[in-house]
Amino acid sequence: MGGKKTLLASGALVGLCAILLTYLGNPANMGFCIACFIRDIAGSLGLHRAEAVQYIRPEIIGIVCGACMMALVKGDFSPRGGSSPVLRFVLGFGVMVGALVFLGCPLRMVLRLAGGDVNALVGLVGFVAGILAGVVFLKKGFSLGRSYRQNKGEGLGLPIANVLLLVLLLATPSFLFFSAEGPGSLHAPLLVSLIAGLAVGAAAQRTRLCMVGGIRDVVLFRDWTLLSGFLAIFVVTLIGNAALGNFHLSLADQPVAHTDGLWNFLGLAAVGLGSVLLGGCPLRQLILTGEGNTDSAMAVLGMLVGAACCHNFGLASSTAGATPAGGIACVAALAVMVIIALCNMPRKA
Repeated sequence: MGGKKTLLASGALVGLCAILLTYLGNPANMGFCIACFIRDIAGSLGLHRAEAVQYIRPEIIGIVCGACMMALVKGDFSPRGGSSPVLRFVLGFGVMVGALVFLGCPLRMVLRLAGGDVNALVGLVGFVAGILAGVVFLKKGFSLGRSYRQNKGEGLGLPIANVLLLVLLLATPSFLFFSAEGPGSLHAPLLVSLIAGLAVGAAAQRTRLCMVGGIRDVVLFRDWTLLSGFLAIFVVTLIGNAALGNFHLSLADQPVAHTDGLWNFLGLAAVGLGSVLLGGCPLRQLILTGEGNTDSAMAVLGMLVGAACCHNFGLASSTAGATPAGGIACVAALAVMVIIALCNMPRKA
């Protein structure tokens, strides 16, 4: 795995891909968003019927498959699982609830900041608060238990499912749902999106790119190495937005965002806490899934189901702000995460 220079290069690549994808059609400040893109895939598969957010996002397919191919080439593919899979599913569900209350994952938070969205700064404070709470649990011995080596077929399950999803998109799109308007209707060309996803997946696999891990390492070890990759994403995207005239510093009228500070804070607090308990942010969960980690695959499936439920039951925010049901679900997600953490502490003799 690379050092700080490699992480900076990896972050710069993600930033460049994000700028390119937005320029070619992705929603503004959404060159990449793991939560939003998984939500769009859930909609395209008919798991929810919110017509504005339905599209098979090739970026997600590319990230998982790019990480998988790189892991196979470099000998890092190591199928493992069995570490509290149901709890990981629940945590993934909760992370998605928080992300859709905020309207974005940690990666999109960085891209929103680089676009001048001050609301994302409030989210960042909440995200750090959630991570700090998670670090407290880690210091007290929190663990979801050990994982066990599994056969290669088990580890390849979700990467193969992503390949089949791409085949479905190319061969029989009539079986899928696609947005005619709204964020789901805005996307870069399929091939460009897929290649960008493959590049980001491969780069992130080699560098362990993870914002949650980066902030955790700063707090625990005063090590800025892992976080430097996300700092590079911010700087490159900021420069790109300024050059293209896409930087607009404000609270109001930001694309696919709302100004409800409390829920921007608590939404990403849930994402931060849940991601620490899972061992990585949503991007990192996709990368680990590509490496054959079936525990991370369960977290990703939890996010998929969580996205569907958020739109089926009115939990997801809109540009008008968080819904009452979404606020209740976000607080409930935080409470469940704390209960899971407390129940998985070392038992006193």
